[in-house]
Amino acid sequence: MLRQIRSAPNLLTLLRLIFVPFVIVAIQQQNYTWALIIFVAAGVTDLLDGLLARLLQQKTTLGQYLDPIADKLLLSTMFLMMSIAHIIRWPVTIMVFSRDIIILIVCTLLYATGTMKVFKPTWLGKANTAAQIISVPIALLYQINGANWARLGKRWSIYLTVALTVVSGVHYVLRLAFDLRSASPKAEAAPPAGS
Repeated sequence: MLRQIRSAPNLLTLLRLIFVPFVIVAIQQQNYTWALIIFVAAGVTDLLDGLLARLLQQKTTLGQYLDPIADKLLLSTMFLMMSIAHIIRWPVTIMVFSRDIIILIVCTLLYATGTMKVFKPTWLGKANTAAQIISVPIALLYQINGANWARLGKRWSIYLTVALTVVSGVHYVLRLAFDLRSASPKAEAAPPAGS
């Protein structure tokens, strides 16, 4: 475990987690330029850790869990703080949080009961994350310069985020239900242990 933590990709992921309190302070102090810089720096570490994991062949089990947790924590924090600062409307943040919490609860229950052990991300889920990643810097840019293009970009990226949040959430739950239904006949057909 210690060797996994000390690998370069995982150290970059941990650095991304360290950015979280600093971005909270920046938004709370209404220093949106610093918030944008921190968020972009976090995005660079996200790109680098994936690249290094492949180039250095340092893909680890810890990294597979830690990387999406760091991404979700950073994005969720950004949406929460920007709603507190009245940059993004509360209904948007509530929908983003609700989707992630529902999926987390369902996956945790399935994992804890041994029903399912592997939860692969869907392309809709990845598209939803990408929309959130685009929404955050555009919303911050609008707060910084108030440009008309930033206002339109913020509006449409938020619309896209909301749409993908709903669609990807429903798709993920339906896919899990289908996977469970497909797995249950196999479990019933399997011979009992020791036979």
